Order: sequence, then C-alpha cells, then structure tokens
Amino acid sequence: MAKKENQELLENPEALKEKLAGAEHWIEDNPKIVFSILGALVLIVGGFFGYRYWVGSQDNQAQKDMFQAVRYFEADSLNLALNGDGNNLGFLSIIDDYSMTPAGKLANFYVGSIYLKQGKFKPAILYLEDFNSDDLLVQARTYSLIGDCHMELKEFEDAAKFYTKAAEYKPNKFFSPTYWMKAALAYEKLNQPAKAREVYDQVIEKYWDSNESQNARRYKAKLNTNS
Repeated sequence: MAKKENQELLENPEALKEKLAGAEHWIEDNPKIVFSILGALVLIVGGFFGYRYWVGSQDNQAQKDMFQAVRYFEADSLNLALNGDGNNLGFLSIIDDYSMTPAGKLANFYVGSIYLKQGKFKPAILYLEDFNSDDLLVQARTYSLIGDCHMELKEFEDAAKFYTKAAEYKPNKFFSPTYWMKAALAYEKLNQPAKAREVYDQVIEKYWDSNESQNARRYKAKLNTNS
C-alpha cells in the first residue's frame, strides 16, 4: 500500500503538492518539536567531531608521556617502564590516564609483554587481550605472545589456538611460518601428531622459501620416526 501511495504521489503533482503543503503546516504548527530535533542533531554532530578532536589531542599528549616508558622498555628496565620513575609516567599510568586513546591501548601491549617476561602469565594475557590493532606486525605478535603465556601455563590447546590466529592474521612469509611452527609444537605437546604434521606440511609447501621450511622438514621426520 505504501509503495502504491508513493507511486501515485510521483504521478500526481497536485497530490504531491498537497502533501508538501501539509508538511509545511505541520512544521509551522510544531516549531518547538522542529527546533528540538534540529538542536539534537547539532549536538550529536558537534559532539562527534568534538570527541574526535579531544581523543586526538589526548593521544598526542599520551605519546609524549609514554616516550620515556618505551625507552625503559627497550633498555629492559621493566619496573621503571611499568611504574615510571617519579618524573615520567609508566605504562600502567598511561593506561589509567589515556585509556581511550591509541597510545593508551598500545600501552596494554607493553604491559602484557613485560608481565610475560616477568613470568606473570595470567595478568599478561589480560593486558594483551585488551590490545587490538590493524597493524600487520603488532597484532599478530600479540596473538603469539598470548600463545606463549598459555604454553608457559601448560594450556597447550589455547596456545595452539592463538598461534594459529597469529599465523593466519594477514599471513606473510616472514612471520607466519614462525607462528605455525609454534602451533605445531603446541599440538605435539597435546599428543596430536596428525595436526602437528599438517602444520609442518603447510610450512613446507606454502612457505618453502622461508627459514622455517627446513626446520619443519626435520621436525616432521622426527615426528614420523617417533610415531
């Protein structure tokens, strides 16, 4: 019925004129509603662009505040990187102060990496899972680090899952073979030699020109000998 009515309006200029006139009268009779709707739209649009501007300015400040923490991380001064030095913020404070910014989210990656190095595997998983990125390298690396945590906790099934996610995230011949090799080791730990062979075969066939290809051949041969 609605479709038929719309077609009639298009074919009948007088009917369309009456509809438009009715709309004009409604606007004249209900100015408060009209201005309320327009005001709400202005607030929504203004709020959106205002929020984007605020996040951008906050992110710039977060990157400046995080600079020294990154330097401590690279120097392996892990406690200073985490907690700061009294003058410069550590990653934990960056997360608290700038949680909505890209820099604040990146701080989760650093904290997770530090906790992994310190043997605090469960907290490391929590922080690493709070990080996400479209970056080719860092997101896959994050999945792999979560897999490392699960391996240390002897949670081999979860480790295999995250190594597989790392390998399948924007696959490439430089890093994916390494993640597949880790997945194969997790499957061996699970006593699932068939799955481990599948992974080794994938590295051998798909990434034949990678550095891991020869290792995959050797580990597969060893697996066949022991089976």
